[in-house]
Amino acid sequence: MRKLAVFLAVWAVVLASLTPAKGTRHRRPAAGDHVGHLNVGGVDRTYILHIPESLPESVSVPLVLVFHGGGGHAATMPNFTRFDSRAEREKFLVAYPESFNKSWNDTRGLSPADDVGFIRALIAELQRTHHTDPKRTYAAGISNGGFFSNRLACDLTDKLAIAAVAATMPETLLPVCKPSAPISVMFMPGNKDPLVHIDGGPVLRDRGVAICLAQAAAFWRKLDGTSAQLAVENLPDQAHDGTSVRREIYTRGKQGTEVVVYVIEGAGHTWPGGPQYLPAFLIGKASHNLDATQTIWDFFKRHTR
Repeated sequence: MRKLAVFLAVWAVVLASLTPAKGTRHRRPAAGDHVGHLNVGGVDRTYILHIPESLPESVSVPLVLVFHGGGGHAATMPNFTRFDSRAEREKFLVAYPESFNKSWNDTRGLSPADDVGFIRALIAELQRTHHTDPKRTYAAGISNGGFFSNRLACDLTDKLAIAAVAATMPETLLPVCKPSAPISVMFMPGNKDPLVHIDGGPVLRDRGVAICLAQAAAFWRKLDGTSAQLAVENLPDQAHDGTSVRREIYTRGKQGTEVVVYVIEGAGHTWPGGPQYLPAFLIGKASHNLDATQTIWDFFKRHTR
C-alpha cells in the first residue's frame, strides 16, 4: 500500500506538470486563415488572422494590423496587399480587422463604433492567445484605413508604428491627438489622387476634410523631434508605367523614431504594387515602381518599442 501511495503521489506531480497553469499561453492554432470574434461594448467585432507556416512556439512574433478603406471589407485585403505572402517569408502574424459599418472611426464622423477599443482589445487578445510581441505591433491602412491608422498613432502610441497609404490626416484629428510617446510614421500618397488630395481639402465632398501631406508629416516630425535636415531620394524607374517615386526621410527622432514619406508621382488612390482595382479615370493610376507591402514591412521591422 505504501508503494501504491508513493506511485500515486508521483503520478499526480507528473500530471500537474503536464497541465497548463491558469494564464499560460496555449499552442497557436494551425497555420492558415482564421476568423476571430471579439465582443467590444456589446458589439460583435470580427477579424481575419493569417498564421504563417512554421512559426516558433516559444518565441514572440510581430503583429501587423491591416485596415481596409471606406466601403471595403477585411476579406479583400489579403489579395489586395499580399501581406500574407510577406508574413510567410518574414514570420509574423497579420490581422485584417473588419469595420463596423464599412468605415473606421477616424474622427471624421463616418462611424459611431469604438474602433480604438476594438483594436486595443484585439492586440491584447492576440498577445494572450498567439504570443505576439507587444514591442513589435504595427498598423497599416489605405484611405479611411490610413486615416484610422493615424488615429491609432494618437491613441495607442505605446503599442504601434504606423503606415498610411492614400491618406494624410483628418483635420478633426489634430485637436484631439495627444500621443503618449514618440512614434514612427510613414505616409505613402499619390500626387494625382482625385479622392484624397495631397494638398488637403474635402474628401469626396462629404467625407470630411484632410490636411495636406506637408502638414501631416510636420505634425509627427514635431512630436518626434526629428532632424530638420531632409534626406530626399528619387528612386529608380523600374516599371516604366508613367509613375515615379520620391522618398523623404526625417531621422534622429526621440527614441529612435523617424518620419518617412513616399510621394508616388503620377499615381492615384491606390496601393503601390497592387492592382488597378477601378479604372484610372476614377481613382488614378496604380504604380508598380514601389512594392508598398515590402516597403512598409521593411519600415516596421526597423522599429520596436
